Amino acid sequence: MTALKGEGISAFFPCYNDQETIAEVVEKALRVLEELTDDYEVIVVDDGSTDDSPTIVDELASRHSRVRVVHHEKNRGYGTVVRTGIAHSTKDWIFYTDGDGQYDVEQLRLLYENREGAEVVNGYKVNRSDPWYRKLLGGAYNLAVRTLFRLPIRDVDCDFRLLRGNIARSLELRSSGGAICVEMIKALKAAGCRFKEVPVVHLPRRAGRSQFFRPRHLAVMCWELLVVALRPAGFRPPVEAPGSEEGVPRSKHPGRAPDPGSRQGQPEPGWTRGGDAG
Repeated sequence: MTALKGEGISAFFPCYNDQETIAEVVEKALRVLEELTDDYEVIVVDDGSTDDSPTIVDELASRHSRVRVVHHEKNRGYGTVVRTGIAHSTKDWIFYTDGDGQYDVEQLRLLYENREGAEVVNGYKVNRSDPWYRKLLGGAYNLAVRTLFRLPIRDVDCDFRLLRGNIARSLELRSSGGAICVEMIKALKAAGCRFKEVPVVHLPRRAGRSQFFRPRHLAVMCWELLVVALRPAGFRPPVEAPGSEEGVPRSKHPGRAPDPGSRQGQPEPGWTRGGDAG
């Protein structure tokens, strides 16, 4: 790890009605990041939560200078949240996982320690803490998308991943729902990324419930998977100083991809955590 010590990390957390868990997740992330690097930031993307999550994350940002919050005025879907998090990142590496606490942020150390020689370090769930039917359906889904899209990792919907920042910001992702994970891995593969995989523990859900099996969300994801299958993977060649070359799309924040939260006419499929499928 010493060869790459000091590389910065942007950690972002999708949040939707996670009032029971988001504060603990963010506080733990701050402790872990401080041990790994002096250059880090934490971004919480609140996707129009209707509980006390917005108040909680704003209070966290007021107490911690390293924490920033991006609010979606209304629920825009998990894929849009992921794209927003990437767009607002600024560091060498991007880490993200969900704000519901089903992954232990302490395990970020495992990803960071295994990053040498890779542009993507992806977790895969061990001892998955879900009902048997979700394990069965998740396994079938993973097998299907890995086969159809020829994905290079075993657990595409394990939303516990570390990405090279300049490459992630070069991706032209469009999915607004749960298909974002498939689209992202497909695009990263097309960009020539090297992948590593690390086993991570999956924890029981402490609060709330998955919305993945709602017919509306399933329909949106199936439609988006069809679009991803038919559309070539989109990415711009990354540059050393993102946004410094002519022709590279710029947001109002130097070094960031265009903010998907500001785009008009986006579909609003509701919230489905990418990891809820697999």
